[in-house]
Amino acid sequence: IRQPAFCCGVVGLKPTYGRVSRYGLVAFASSLDQIGLITKDVEDCAILLNGISGYDPCDSTSVNIEVPDYKKSLVRDVKGIRIGIPKEYFVAGMEAGVESALQEAIRTYEKLGMEIHEVSLSHTKYGLPVYYLLLFAEASSNLARMDGTRFGLSVSDGAKDVIDIYLK
Repeated sequence: IRQPAFCCGVVGLKPTYGRVSRYGLVAFASSLDQIGLITKDVEDCAILLNGISGYDPCDSTSVNIEVPDYKKSLVRDVKGIRIGIPKEYFVAGMEAGVESALQEAIRTYEKLGMEIHEVSLSHTKYGLPVYYLLLFAEASSNLARMDGTRFGLSVSDGAKDVIDIYLK
């Protein structure tokens, strides 16, 4: 959601897990799957998030808590807002254009009166390995029902084992 939006110059929002129902979403990797928004600006994003947020009895992962009016959270003056910049995100080999764009954004935020603080997310190095571990474990679990051994057309007649089924 966020990366395609960034690449297209629009606003992308991946809501907090449980804020928006995933009912009807085809499960690939449950803890990573999310309904989100891509809009032309922040105001449209707030309006749509107001509309799609909230508890859904058809989704056991949706959270039954009050939904704030996100549009009321929009402010023009950002002076004093604190932004944490993880030092681990500035790594050797980072593409020069990316680092330059980030530094320019930081300077812009400072000019607007935001407070920039360097923070440490010391487990960042584990992010990608954990992502792949969860992705493939959850995908194989969620999509196992579509392997043709339990439901739908089956080619298991005369098969010795599951490997024989897959080979057929």
